[in-house]
Amino acid sequence: MALTGRAALLAALGSIPVGILEPSWTGMLAVNGPLALACAVDYALAAPVGSLGLTRSGATSVRLGEPADVHLTVTNPGSRMLRARVRDAWPPSSWLPGTEAAASRHEVRIPAGERRRLTTRLLPTRRGDRTADRVTIRSYGPLGLLARQGTHTVPWTVRVLPPFTSRKHLPSRLARLRELDGRTSVLTRGEGTEFDSLRDYVPGDDTRSIDWRATARQHKVAVRTWRPERDRHILICLDTGRTSAGRVGDAPRLDSAMDAALLLAALATRAGDRVDLLAHDRRPRAQVQARAAADVLPSFVNAMAPLEPELVETDARTLVSTILRNAPRRSLVVLLTSLDASPIEEGLLPVLPRLTKRHTVLLASVADPHVTDMTKSRGSVDAVYEAAAGTQSQAQRRRTAEQLTRHGVHVVDATPDALAPALADAYLALKAAGRL
Repeated sequence: MALTGRAALLAALGSIPVGILEPSWTGMLAVNGPLALACAVDYALAAPVGSLGLTRSGATSVRLGEPADVHLTVTNPGSRMLRARVRDAWPPSSWLPGTEAAASRHEVRIPAGERRRLTTRLLPTRRGDRTADRVTIRSYGPLGLLARQGTHTVPWTVRVLPPFTSRKHLPSRLARLRELDGRTSVLTRGEGTEFDSLRDYVPGDDTRSIDWRATARQHKVAVRTWRPERDRHILICLDTGRTSAGRVGDAPRLDSAMDAALLLAALATRAGDRVDLLAHDRRPRAQVQARAAADVLPSFVNAMAPLEPELVETDARTLVSTILRNAPRRSLVVLLTSLDASPIEEGLLPVLPRLTKRHTVLLASVADPHVTDMTKSRGSVDAVYEAAAGTQSQAQRRRTAEQLTRHGVHVVDATPDALAPALADAYLALKAAGRL
């Protein structure tokens, strides 16, 4: 039997989903028949949410600190106008604090049979993969009194890459590399250099570089140019154990180590060397091997992006075994790890001779500038104790570095801002001295 009058109205209201009516309206609808009827009609005219088509496009990767636009295309296949509010949900670290509401919510009107593209601008605050959450759509009737609501899952992932802030140091280090290559009036000596070519003498050239036989033949002064040997193998090892989780300034030590590794990789590939990457704690976390020069940097940043410090002690024995497997011939092994006494003395030093016997080893560590500030504290008893603690910490790091040096390891210990250029300088010094 068909329902009529008040029974039909109550049945229509009963079909409205719970949770989309304002609580204050409940009593009003019970006593106000025309308003209840208007709400029922408004709900009936709202476009359905379940049949909407949703697809994504846009950015799949972005450097940390830069914006990324992800597009959501909403298609209305029905016969009613879609008047809706859309929330495109992402993890909280996809935006700066306080900006999520404005960036993820959209107002949209889509006529029947048409589509609209909505753009969500992400500004991630952490490295790694950011995966889209649900899309919630609230579809209103023409009066805006009631709404249908539903959710859709539209998968999309944006990989947030390391920012590579040390890129600004690359031009100056490339200029020094060109000097080593003999393209300027600098003579490079060392067992690791090769004769490259002859050129005319210019004021400032070292007289030891004059080729007297070529000068006699050409009737003008000719000098030899030298270049460091190329095609050397460099293995960059990132320690992802517990010590890499310590924060120095605003970022973990691991992030500063990554930045230094990227600058070294960019410089070494320009020098004609082969560069590989290994991230390790108790087991390998990431590896990049045998990439063409043009692919080294993209491969490095992609492999580094999802890395996070593991709260475990790094297994130095397994690390050294993995390095020896990955570098069977003589290489430059760059260890980006901590200079804390305990991990070095108990973990690395016992197995270090196996590594230095076959390879040239360069260890780089992130120093905390706050410790230097502590040593300058004066004026109160607490400040003096703080200065003593800072001085003791620095002395311990120096002793640890001296132990490594006695084992044939080259040590770079620098603050986060200075680590990348200092590591690049150490690489150039080894290359100039023919140690690679």
